[in-house]
Amino acid sequence: MRKHILIILAIAVVLGGGAVWWALQPDPARLPITAVQGERPKISPARAQTIPTVAVADAIGWKNGATPVAAAGLKVAAFASGLEHPRWLYRLPNGDILVAETNSPPRDAKGIEGMVMGYLMKKGGAGVASPNRITLLRDTNGDGVAEAKTVLIGGLNSPTGMALMGGYLYIADTDALLRFPFTPGQTKIDAKPEKVIALNGGGNHWARTLLADPGGQYLYVGVGSATNIAEKGMKAEKFRANILQVDVKAKTFRVYGAGLRNPQGMAFEPKSGALWVAVNERDMLGSDIVPDYITRVGIGDHFGWPWYYWGGHQDFRVEPENPALQEYSKRPDFAMGPHVAALGLTFANDAKLGPNFANGAFVGEHGSWNRVPVSGYKVAYVPFGDRGFPVKGTKPVDVLTGFLNAKGEAQGRPVGVITDATGALLVADDVGNTIWRVSAK
Repeated sequence: MRKHILIILAIAVVLGGGAVWWALQPDPARLPITAVQGERPKISPARAQTIPTVAVADAIGWKNGATPVAAAGLKVAAFASGLEHPRWLYRLPNGDILVAETNSPPRDAKGIEGMVMGYLMKKGGAGVASPNRITLLRDTNGDGVAEAKTVLIGGLNSPTGMALMGGYLYIADTDALLRFPFTPGQTKIDAKPEKVIALNGGGNHWARTLLADPGGQYLYVGVGSATNIAEKGMKAEKFRANILQVDVKAKTFRVYGAGLRNPQGMAFEPKSGALWVAVNERDMLGSDIVPDYITRVGIGDHFGWPWYYWGGHQDFRVEPENPALQEYSKRPDFAMGPHVAALGLTFANDAKLGPNFANGAFVGEHGSWNRVPVSGYKVAYVPFGDRGFPVKGTKPVDVLTGFLNAKGEAQGRPVGVITDATGALLVADDVGNTIWRVSAK
């Protein structure tokens, strides 16, 4: 009898070990990434995962003078180096460049989820304390290199978005929209911050981005969700997964666009004047979906999160269901590809990079942590037509690559993208601690 019990226990251990082994296997992509890009990406059946695929590139930084690789007809060089986790950029009217040296606030490392998140952040180069400052960079002699570097504002709380409007410099901390009296040319701000509105913080997606309305009355604030698919309830998602429109005079806000899991880079498309945003979609449905995207957003638009993705595709993991929303879930305009982590967004109207990059959008793709093979880790370009939308049938075009070396290690990871006063493209690299400058040859 004892022998039979031991045999049964051994079988159970083998079966249990096999089940654990099976659950830990990554979900490899079954489609080429180009199939999940563009205006009409293929949305394949979901492959829901209890344990996510994990395949983040090890962050090592740039070694032995290595640099990213620019597209044909372009060249790249460091505009500023020796920074600490630079993520977001803003150009002032006098040509000075502001960079948010920042990172996530301290996270709760308790429990399995917290430990896994901490491991992934460290592996991917994000396991460093937030510098919590805005640094001013100035190219004093016009040679494409910032000779002057000064701390403009310190003591912030995981700042990201910056915008100059009405004599104030607005800064989006993770939990508040602040403003400071400011005149371009200043190299230091000593004034105490004035809170415009509070922003809900905590959880995932800590970075808050900003876009100033040309009319001078409104600021648009991108606020990502606290979770992947509202698994902690919608109460935790209040005023999140939204673009908020803030009346800076009244210090009030309303939801401008909703159902956007993590809206990051925002910019006005120059021909139509429409607001566009780069969005990170949900995880743990496999390596082929859901694509991150860029899209036009109008007031009142809802893009489905957490109940739906890419229009009316239902995420059956979300409870309770919301069938009334399905027909109103707006389909995004252009897929960048699954899990690329589309963050930075700027249009080419100020760029002087030649005719191939004259009308379209530059997108900083920070890179995947949950896809096999990895995706992103580059700056891509989406050609636009004369009506303010991507050219029909187009796919993203590589502008800046080489962030992954031959071993698949991350020498850098691109985030924010803007143009400088000369028409070059600036790219914030938070792993390489560098601002790269891409210009025409």
